[in-house]
Amino acid sequence: MTIQTALDRTRRSVIKTALAGLAAAIALPALVRRAVAADAALWPKDAFMQKTEAEAIKALYGKDVEVSDKVKLDAPEIAENGAVVPVSVSSALPDVTSIALIVSENPYPLAASYKLPPGTAGTVANRLKMAKTSKVTALVESGGKIYSASREVKVTVGGCGG
Repeated sequence: MTIQTALDRTRRSVIKTALAGLAAAIALPALVRRAVAADAALWPKDAFMQKTEAEAIKALYGKDVEVSDKVKLDAPEIAENGAVVPVSVSSALPDVTSIALIVSENPYPLAASYKLPPGTAGTVANRLKMAKTSKVTALVESGGKIYSASREVKVTVGGCGG
């Protein structure tokens, strides 16, 4: 094989790879838009619009909540910036179907809601926006019941316009 033949083959493979990458870049946004559009129809809009913790829980689950040591809420005791408060929730409960996070003192308390497919680990993490010092509550749905854990988070700089 001559040097020219080797260069031609290399040039062709580079062009083929570039064209394949371009095709993928063009197709990807269309696939992502479809996935987002499908999920947007299922979000619990009414629950996110409630003004109190109790109303948000009622709109989201319609059931009473039971405090449980099998729900672990990991949140800082003091958050220096309320715009980005790291929070994670994990649970040893079997067959977790949903997890939600509530910030009592926010204008709209329901901060996040996750529906988990069967077989998924009952763990989520998020960065919450908190208006001021507040109780953060994690809600975990398992076996048709709602379990919770709470923690007070002190905010030194507000994140919701404060």
